[in-house]
Amino acid sequence: MQKRILGKSGLEVSALGLGCMGMSYHRGPAPDRNAMISLIRKAVELGVTLFDTAEVYGPFINEELVGEALSPFREEVAIATKFGFNYENGKSMGPNSRPERIRQVAEESLKRLKSESIDLFYQHRSDPNVPIEDVAGTVKDLIRQGKVKHFGLCEVGAQTIRRAHAVQPLTAVQSEYSLMWRHPEEDVLPILEELGIGFIPYSPLGRGYLSGALNERTTFDSSNDNRATLPRFTVEAMKANRGLVDLLTEFGRSKRATPTQVALAWLLARKPWIVPIPGTTRLERLEENLRSADLEFTAEEWHGLDRAASKIKLQGDRYPVDQAKLVGH
Repeated sequence: MQKRILGKSGLEVSALGLGCMGMSYHRGPAPDRNAMISLIRKAVELGVTLFDTAEVYGPFINEELVGEALSPFREEVAIATKFGFNYENGKSMGPNSRPERIRQVAEESLKRLKSESIDLFYQHRSDPNVPIEDVAGTVKDLIRQGKVKHFGLCEVGAQTIRRAHAVQPLTAVQSEYSLMWRHPEEDVLPILEELGIGFIPYSPLGRGYLSGALNERTTFDSSNDNRATLPRFTVEAMKANRGLVDLLTEFGRSKRATPTQVALAWLLARKPWIVPIPGTTRLERLEENLRSADLEFTAEEWHGLDRAASKIKLQGDRYPVDQAKLVGH
């Protein structure tokens, strides 16, 4: 597996990481725990060194899963986790990034991850009640104490990135980014390049849509699959957006690459400091994803894909209005 360095931080990780959220939460019935531990360990064997989790996934049980799975390889891998919420009866009750809460989460996450330090500690979502300078200062103290190695932010805008970075240099920003959602190109990617910060795209396959496995006949369990509430996953939107999957299919045909592999390779080709974290619960999908790092297309081929994709008018916002308010500040 190829390696990449996240910006100027010096943190070197595999070109593709593994998003672990769906292994215990959020996409239908939870898979068998032992099977997911085996899958994570297989990912290590295949060269993956960046694993993404969060306290909110479950909550808490995903960190425990990742911590147990990676304990034999702790010095060989980087684990990213996140803070930023309150909980009541096991449910998130809104943002909380007050300094005392960040310190509490760090201690609890370290225990669940069976680790002496957190490799990459993200603020999961902005907290309108806490200045970002206070958040960055708190993480800076945790870094001084050796409890955290690197600082990150999720789903933030350019000004928040600049303000946080001035207090404690950021190693990475994590946001949704794919051929289905290119908004980070407008202001986030330019400031990351300016400041020397890595970028971690989550949902690099458009929450599964770009794999070609979903269509207008697909149904989602409204009790635990948030795609049931997302405008881009209505019957009308999925039918209208099929042209993008068809484009990826045709583009990859000459190199026997799947739509999934083309979508991931496209992200890798954007910048050398971009590290996508596709999630999966299946070994065959993991292997398929990782093979995308070996695909080679010319710059002109990528330009051709971009030109063709720009002609496809995608339908459906990525979040309902109330959820959209929590991202991009």
